[in-house]
Amino acid sequence: MTDGVFGRGSGHEQVVFCQEQATGLKAIIAVYSTALGPALGGTRCYPYANEADALDDVLALSKGMAYKNALAGLDLGGGKAVIIGDPATTKTEALLRAYGRFVQSLGGRYYTACDVGTHVADMDVIARETRYVTGRSRDDGGAGDSSVLTAFGVFQGMLAAAEFRWGSADLAGRHVGVSGVGKVGHLLVGHLVEAGARVSVTDVSPAAIARVRTAHPSVEVVADNETLLRTPLDVYAPCAMGGALDDVTVPQLGAEIVCGAANNQLAHPGVDKSLEDRGVLYAPDYLVNAGGVIQVSDELHGFDFERARRKAAGIFATTKAVFELARSEGVPPATAADRLAERRMSEVGRLRSILTTGS
Repeated sequence: MTDGVFGRGSGHEQVVFCQEQATGLKAIIAVYSTALGPALGGTRCYPYANEADALDDVLALSKGMAYKNALAGLDLGGGKAVIIGDPATTKTEALLRAYGRFVQSLGGRYYTACDVGTHVADMDVIARETRYVTGRSRDDGGAGDSSVLTAFGVFQGMLAAAEFRWGSADLAGRHVGVSGVGKVGHLLVGHLVEAGARVSVTDVSPAAIARVRTAHPSVEVVADNETLLRTPLDVYAPCAMGGALDDVTVPQLGAEIVCGAANNQLAHPGVDKSLEDRGVLYAPDYLVNAGGVIQVSDELHGFDFERARRKAAGIFATTKAVFELARSEGVPPATAADRLAERRMSEVGRLRSILTTGS
């Protein structure tokens, strides 16, 4: 199976397949790069149709984490993990602790955290078997729910995009469509409502919609993502699963800006160019959704929420820098973001070849 990974030309340093029959654990841990430090990235629990789909997801997500951590200015590499199964039925204490032992076996090359299908309470359980865990509860010495600063960071990126496109970092009166109002999306809606934006939302979960409507009665509900995509918007914010933007959806897009929390929003290379050709300003997902990893990484230094929030506020300036580089070099913002991340991984990562005392 590992030969197949190499055959994909993924560039990953390490891919580990984890199985424990008694608990039913089937997981994959992918470490893309440790050039800047140990790999940090969440554990996703999801009912993939097959192992191949799970592998494709974890390879893409772990590479994205390497770029995200680099662009966020963190001394951390990129990794990700997936547990194959329905989070509602799969996650037992024994399974999570078995998974924790696999994380521990990597000796600190990979630090885990929350992701789709996993929560702070799960990290507390995993932490009973490994010390390489972030995103734990406040009671367990952690940062708590990383969705808080993820949403804050996306909002900062959206303000930067508004300033670049319209000359003012102000969303008052702007129409923003949020697709997916789960852990991050509903918090983003709160920032948008407070900023005076007109907000439309959609989600496959009636409970998620009900929660947002209860908290923010002014929010408009749209039947589905396809309808939201075609709606004339100032900003489209994909905050659900990845791949929302492809050859079919981009021509239908009614927004001037795309800025959301979902990972891997572009279905394949070239979609960023299609967005640019249509005059749509795209804020690269791994750039603007880095607030969560900034939050959980702060645990490694003894968590301080205000310190982490100040770091996450820097997403505004980084987003502006990406847009300016894209304009000066005549490339889409996604390419500019990649170049900045790759430059840091290369330039700072190269310093590790200098032997220091205790290395």
